[in-house]
Amino acid sequence: MRTVFDIFAQIFRNLWAHKLRSFLTMFGIAWGVGSLLLLVGVGEGFRSGNKREMAEFGRDIMFIFPGRAPAVKGSMNSARAYLLTYQDYQDIRKEAPHVRNACPLLSREDLHEVSEFASAGVEILGAEPQLNQISYLPLKEGRWLNEMDIAQRRNVIVLGNELLKTLFPGRPAVGAFVLLNGMRFEVIGSMPHLGRGNNTWLNMRGYIPFPVMAAYFPIKGENHQNSISIIEYQPRTTADHALAQDEVNKIVARNHGFDASDENSFDEWDSIQSSKMVGTIFDVMNWFLGAVGMVTLALGAIGVINIMLVAVSERTHEIGLRKALGATNRSILFHFFLEGLLLTLTSGLIGMGMAAGLMAMMGTVQGPGGFDPPKLVPMSALLAIGSLTLAGVVAGLYPARKAAMLQPVEALRQE
Repeated sequence: MRTVFDIFAQIFRNLWAHKLRSFLTMFGIAWGVGSLLLLVGVGEGFRSGNKREMAEFGRDIMFIFPGRAPAVKGSMNSARAYLLTYQDYQDIRKEAPHVRNACPLLSREDLHEVSEFASAGVEILGAEPQLNQISYLPLKEGRWLNEMDIAQRRNVIVLGNELLKTLFPGRPAVGAFVLLNGMRFEVIGSMPHLGRGNNTWLNMRGYIPFPVMAAYFPIKGENHQNSISIIEYQPRTTADHALAQDEVNKIVARNHGFDASDENSFDEWDSIQSSKMVGTIFDVMNWFLGAVGMVTLALGAIGVINIMLVAVSERTHEIGLRKALGATNRSILFHFFLEGLLLTLTSGLIGMGMAAGLMAMMGTVQGPGGFDPPKLVPMSALLAIGSLTLAGVVAGLYPARKAAMLQPVEALRQE
C-alpha cells in the first residue's frame, strides 16, 4: 500500500513539474467530453420537449375538419366546401371498426363570457364527456362533463386555467355562474395550466355540453343545421392509425358525395404520423450532433495522444534510472498506467461536471415551446470519458513499454 502512495506522490510531483503541459492535456480531455455531452444533451432536450408537447394534447389523437371536395377528381378549381355533421360522427362510431373512441366538437370564438368580476371573449367548445378520454384534460377542481349533463342539457361549464383567472381572479369559481351571450351557466370544474411558459391557447377555453352548444350556439350561416367544427378520434391501437383514418375518410366522403381516394378533399391531422416524422427528424439531428461531438472528441484524443507520447518519450532517461535502481518492467508500466488513468479520468470527470453545470444553468432559463433543458445522457458520458481515458492510457503505455524494454545503459544514454 505504501508503494502505491509513493507512486501517486511521484505522479503528482511530475504533473506539477510540467504544469502547462498537464493543464493543456487536461483541458483537451475536458473540452472533448464536455462538448460531446452538451451537444447530445441539447438534442435530448429537443426530443423530450417535443414528446411533452404531444402528450399535452393526448395519446394517439387524430382530427378531421371541414374541407373542400373537388367535383372533378384532382381539380381543386372545381372544389366545393363541405361541413362535418353530427351524422358523420355517429356513423364513425358505428361503422369504423378501427376507431376506438370519437367525439364531436362545436367551436365558437365570438361568444361573450361574463362573471360578476370580469368579462372575456375566448373559444367555447361544445363537447361530449368522452373528450377527456381522448384529449389530455386534467381537472384542478370540481368535475368534468358527464352523461347526465348531456341527457338533461344542463347549462354547465368547465373553465380553462386562463379563463378561470380572467373571470374569477383569486376567487372560488366552482358553484359560481358565468353568462354566455346572456345565458346563465354554472361552473362545475376548472383545469390547471396546460402547456409551458406563455402558451395560453389551450387554457383560454371553456367546455359546455354538446347538445347545449348545438341548441343555443350553432355554427353560423345558412345550411349549417347539425354541422360540427371537428371530429376528434383515436385508433383502436397506435399501429391502426392509417386504417382508422382510411375508414373515417370513406365515411365522410360517402356522406358528402365525393371520392374518398382524393387526399386533397380532407383537412385532417394525425398526431401519430406527426410524431413519427418529428422522431425521424430528431434521430437525424442526434446523429448529426453526435457526429460533431465525436469529431470534437477525436480532436481531443489526438491532442491527448500527442502530448502523452511526447511526455513519456522525454522520460526515457528517468525510466533507465529506475531500471538501474532495480525497478521491473511491470512496475514501470504500472506507474505510467496510473499516471495516464489519473490524468485522463480526472479530466473527463471535470468535463462532465462542467457540462452538467452548464445544463443546470440552462435549465433555469425558460426555453421556447417544444424545448426542454438539455439533459445529461449517462451512456454518452460513459462513452466520452471511456474513449478518452483509453486513448490517454494507451498513448502513455506504448512509449513507456518501448523504453522499459531497453537495457538500463541504453535508456540512460537517451536525451
